[in-house]
Amino acid sequence: MSINATLIIQMIVFLILVGFTMKFIWPPIARALDERAAKVAEGLSAADKAKAELAAADKRVEQQLSSARDDVARRLADAERLAQQMIEEAKARANEEGAKIVAAARSEAAQESVKARDVLREQVAALAVKGAEQILRKEVDAGVHAELLGRLKAEL
Repeated sequence: MSINATLIIQMIVFLILVGFTMKFIWPPIARALDERAAKVAEGLSAADKAKAELAAADKRVEQQLSSARDDVARRLADAERLAQQMIEEAKARANEEGAKIVAAARSEAAQESVKARDVLREQVAALAVKGAEQILRKEVDAGVHAELLGRLKAEL
């Protein structure tokens, strides 16, 4: 056999091998590659979808956190305002009570002053009667001179 005949036989065997490969081996490999490519594309699509969902979830979480922060700030402001209002009311009540106590003390002091004046007037009248009694060296009848003692009290 010459090189040409060997070459032709090798070419024929090669063509049979290529034909057999193209008919029986290549389609399952191509199908497997196509399926793998579809799975990869599907996975990438799912990953993109998951990223989008994650971004949306992050936005929702951020909005909820912002809402919660605003709610907390509003509640704190309300609590501070309520506390301030309670303090102001307590101060007002304390001032009212203080004013009542001062007014009662002043009233009581005025009453005590009036009582003290009355007692002092009576003592002065008694002293005046005793003084007059000693001057006259005789007892002055208090019942008879009640009008005189009343005028004396009024003058004092």
